Parts: sequence; C-alpha cells; structure tokens
Amino acid sequence: MVIRTMGTHERHRLTEVINARGTYTPLGVSRSSAGVAAAVAEALPEFFVMGELADRASEAIAHSTGAQAGAITHCTSAAITLAVAAAMAGTDPDRIATLPDTSDMHNRVILPAGQVVDYGQSVVQAIRLAGASVTLAGDENRCSIDDLDDALAGPDIACLLLVSSRLVTSEPMDLTAAVRAAHRRGVPAIIDGAGQFPRTADLLATGADAVLISAQKYLAAPTAGLVVGTHRLVRAVRAQEKGIGRGMKPTKEAIVGVLAALEEWHAMDRAKWEADQAAKVIAFVAGANELPGLAAEVLPDPAGLPLSRVLLTVSGGIDATTLAAELEAGTPPIFVMTDRSLEGQLVLELVPLDADELEIILTRLAMELQATEKAD
Repeated sequence: MVIRTMGTHERHRLTEVINARGTYTPLGVSRSSAGVAAAVAEALPEFFVMGELADRASEAIAHSTGAQAGAITHCTSAAITLAVAAAMAGTDPDRIATLPDTSDMHNRVILPAGQVVDYGQSVVQAIRLAGASVTLAGDENRCSIDDLDDALAGPDIACLLLVSSRLVTSEPMDLTAAVRAAHRRGVPAIIDGAGQFPRTADLLATGADAVLISAQKYLAAPTAGLVVGTHRLVRAVRAQEKGIGRGMKPTKEAIVGVLAALEEWHAMDRAKWEADQAAKVIAFVAGANELPGLAAEVLPDPAGLPLSRVLLTVSGGIDATTLAAELEAGTPPIFVMTDRSLEGQLVLELVPLDADELEIILTRLAMELQATEKAD
C-alpha cells in the first residue's frame, strides 16, 4: 500500500504560484536548495551557544566577501535599522539602552532624495525606527557629490546611507565618490544593497563601512539580513541585540542556513550559472517573439547584477496591466513585474524557474493573447 504524503501547499490549502516577479517578499522571495533545507532541518532540534554561532557566521561572511567581519540580522530591513543604530550608539551600553531616544546623540542620516525606495516599507521608516531623523540630499532626479557634501556639512550627522537597487530611478550616483565625501567629514557610510548579493565585493570596494544584503534573495538562504563591513561597525551592530535589536535578532536555523548557502555559493561554478541564466532568457525571448501582439527582448539588470530579465512590450490594442492581471488570475497564478505596465510593458525574471514553468508561462501568454484577440 502506497501512502501519499501531502505537500505544504495541499496541507495548508495554499495556492501554488509561478513567480516570474523576482526575489519578491510577498511570494516567498526565493527557493532554497535541498542542501540548505537539510542544514536548517538539522539545526532545528539542536541547542547552540548563540554567540559562538554568530562568531562562526561572521568568519564565514568575511571569508565569502572579503570584508573584515559580518553579522546576521532578522532581515535586511532590520539591518538598516540596526546599522543606523550602530552608527549612533556604537557599543556604549548606556546609549544602546536609551535608543530610540537619540536626544544626546548625533542622529541625522543623510540619504540622497532619489534613493528613497520602498520595499514594502520605505527605507526612510527603517531609518527612523532607530530613532534617527532623515535629511534628504539633492532631489528625486539627481544628487550630485556637491549636494551630498553640503548635506554632510551639517550638524549631528550620524551616517550616510546609500541605496543600490533596481528600484532607484534617479540618475546613477558614483557610490565610491559618495563614500569618500562622507569619510572626508568623518561620517560612516552604509550601502543598502538588499538584492545585490552577487555584487557584494563591488559594493565593498567603494570603501563603505558596511554593506547590507538580503540572504534570502540571490543567496537563497532562509530569511536573514547580512551586515558586511568593518570590525568596528559590525561589532556595534551585534551590540544592538542588548537593545532595540533584541526583536530583530536572527534565529539559529537562519544562521545555519546562511552558513550552508555560503558554502554552496563558494562551490558553485558562477560562470556556468551566469551562462545558464542568459541562455534561459534568450530562449524565452525567442519563444515570446513568436506570439502575436508581443515583442520580447533581453533586459540587463540596471544595478549591475550578472543576470538579465525578459522585457515584454504588448501591442495591437492589448493592455499590459490587464494581461498581467489575467496571468495572475489564472491557474496556476503567474506573477510578473508590472512597474512598466502603464508604458505597455511587463518584465519577467526567470532565475528560479524551471523549463516546465517557463513553458507554462509561454502557453498562458498565448492563451491570454488569443482570448483578447477574439474579444476584439
């Protein structure tokens, strides 16, 4: 007699989806490997000296990235809050206990106005949760180094926060020059590079005191934020666990999962991975271009990640917003990026998807386009 085991989706009456939207938190971000899942399962029934586990994690992060040290937080949003707290309070127990009251501290964070992004929570709110205030430099379209320098010249500056993300829509900024501007003023510089794990070394090369990375995006670990940087700032971030960081601490299984994911990252043939992702996108573009009413092309990552996406331009009276909604309403629901839908375009990220899922997307696109044509 064969006993069928129910999967998580069936057991809890959950919808199975095809995620072509990228490392998107409302869809569960990414798929961890079997090896990472096994490491997490092995850790769950065990006890650990958590400080010792955090030390091993710091060593592994440093080894993987070339940084002096690393720390793990609950998520990248928590990493933003704690890195700002660390810049204000350092390792001083009294200051740590006082947060988020910053009345006796340098508590202003400089942020380029065009880098105010929203990940489901505004980066500004993540900063303010530490008790800091935000001063915006430049405007939504551009922040020059002179604009930044003027803002950094003010009183009570705690740190400079920069954002490296495809969500940034302003004119690109020279991050290295921005970090240097902060350091000339004696101000630490922090880069929020949540979805930029493959570029961690590039972001560290700017001279930033800390780079904040999501472990659950392209590293495909359990949910966790990585603070990668100098011994001084990383120590101060870890010290916040005696204060506001208590509710933002990582779990044992998250830390062990990160360690496993870092080991897999080291063992991976990255050149082959990049070639495989490129081939996947090119093949999908070719298939999509055979569908009437669609024009497909390869879209490089605007922030410099070593991957491309698919850009679909719909025409012939087809509405991109409606097409995305129909894909999402079908079975299985297919989620795509809709940032450009008002311009008649949709974006698909294919990194976590297998050949069967890609075929389903192309089939569903053909069906929805055909249904729209018949309706007209």
